Amino acid sequence: MAKLPPLSLSSVVISLLSIAFHSAWSQSYVGVNYGQVADNLPPPPETVKLLQSTTIMNVRMYGADPAMINALANTGIGIVVGAANGDIPALATDPSHATQWVNSNVIPFYPASKIILITVGNEVMTSGDQNLISQLLPAMQNIQNALNASSLGGKIKVSTVHSMAVLSQSDPPSSGAFNPALGDAMRQLLGFQRTTGSPLAINPYPFFAYQSDPRPETLAFCLFQPNAGRVDSGTDIKYMNMFDAQVDAIHSALKVLGFEDIEIVVTETGWPSRGDSSEVGPSVVNAKAYNGGLVSHLRSMVGTPLMPGKPVDTYIFALYDEDLKPGPTSERSFGLYSPNMSMTYNVGLLKGSQAPSATPSEAPSAPSTTPVTPSVTPATPSAPAVTPVTPSAPSATPVTPSPSGVWCVPKAGVTDAKLQANLDYACGQGIDCSPIQPGGACFNPNTVASHAAYAMNLYYQTAGRKPWACDFMQTATVTSSNPSYNSCTYPHGVASLLARKAVNNTANINNGWWSCCLWWCCFIMSFFLQA
Repeated sequence: MAKLPPLSLSSVVISLLSIAFHSAWSQSYVGVNYGQVADNLPPPPETVKLLQSTTIMNVRMYGADPAMINALANTGIGIVVGAANGDIPALATDPSHATQWVNSNVIPFYPASKIILITVGNEVMTSGDQNLISQLLPAMQNIQNALNASSLGGKIKVSTVHSMAVLSQSDPPSSGAFNPALGDAMRQLLGFQRTTGSPLAINPYPFFAYQSDPRPETLAFCLFQPNAGRVDSGTDIKYMNMFDAQVDAIHSALKVLGFEDIEIVVTETGWPSRGDSSEVGPSVVNAKAYNGGLVSHLRSMVGTPLMPGKPVDTYIFALYDEDLKPGPTSERSFGLYSPNMSMTYNVGLLKGSQAPSATPSEAPSAPSTTPVTPSVTPATPSAPAVTPVTPSAPSATPVTPSPSGVWCVPKAGVTDAKLQANLDYACGQGIDCSPIQPGGACFNPNTVASHAAYAMNLYYQTAGRKPWACDFMQTATVTSSNPSYNSCTYPHGVASLLARKAVNNTANINNGWWSCCLWWCCFIMSFFLQA
């Protein structure tokens, strides 16, 4: 038998570091926008305490508020700072101004404050200001040069933020293309971003897509709720949510220009919790469904149909409501929190907790289409005529059925696309889907059918076994046959839910300590290797 080459200590360290960082990075891809168009926001230190009570990893600011940057020091939270559109002319024409900007807004805080990205301008390419558009790239280049001069060029990236209006076509997603009028400017900009390794920053808003097409099926498609899906005629791919469709349209546009290797980051997306009587779509129910579904979708690590297995870094808009923003009420009502720091609705971002179970008004079959709370009277589903199917597990040892147990499982023949929509919706309601994530007791078999079955049942149990909670647009049914297998236990009552939550909380604490210890061990070992 051939001998394996001996492992060097350095290779072991690199492997351990890779495992540690991959484990930490795979937990969440959610950031938040910190807007300041308000006169009633809490002090930055209080906001930082709020952020630290959540699993939010990154914060995007539209400027470079020194008080907030300082408050975020030594927290490990990634920070995106921004140069305003009004700064662009001076940054473009005077390299010394760019140096001064970096010296004032980055150097005094880094690395204690983890600045990861500088955005130059916001939605400049669709502003219609040709002078500003022509000055955007030079401004970005001068900021990049200033970072390079301070030895920060490889540590902090430089980008700019675009609205979806940079596309002349986005439906179907495979036909995505940038506006031809922006062609040369986009090519030059993307060339800079490829060279520097910076991401393309985009602001997709399914909320606005729904406002332009306010049909019930469009709302379900936008809110990550069970729906019939939409087939891309160019690829025959069925899309089950608007977010994926919009992001893939950007990917297609990049591919047309030969820049599909550039990373996409979603710098803004969200849904308002309130609106004027003339506005369609804003409501607490819809906002919770969208942002909760989004968080679940990102954490599922499924990616998009054109970028499978690659979750897109995403910043929810916004942390707080902003009372001084002009326009309709919805513009001032995107916050996950009110300025008094009370939670507007729970999407499961708090550490060590989960969102409350959905009410009938939040069930998959009853999305809200108006700013007011819809009726809470659920429609009782018709008796299923299909034999339920339970997820299969290779060599799984079945658990003895419980005579008093009732579980919710998918019906036979339901497509993976519909099951994925059910999975996204259920986990988006704040239930604890960690058992079906990598390392969880129910992760294997790693199939959509198995993961959806677990999530659908947990949603049903958490909702008190109400009939409407095992409907999922008539793709689910109840069974008395226990679908548990091996160490994967399907909850079937309040007691089992509480017991499972206690076990998971302990596991999360242990995993956190293990990751921390592993990181420090690797750090110390690498130090001695360099000595």
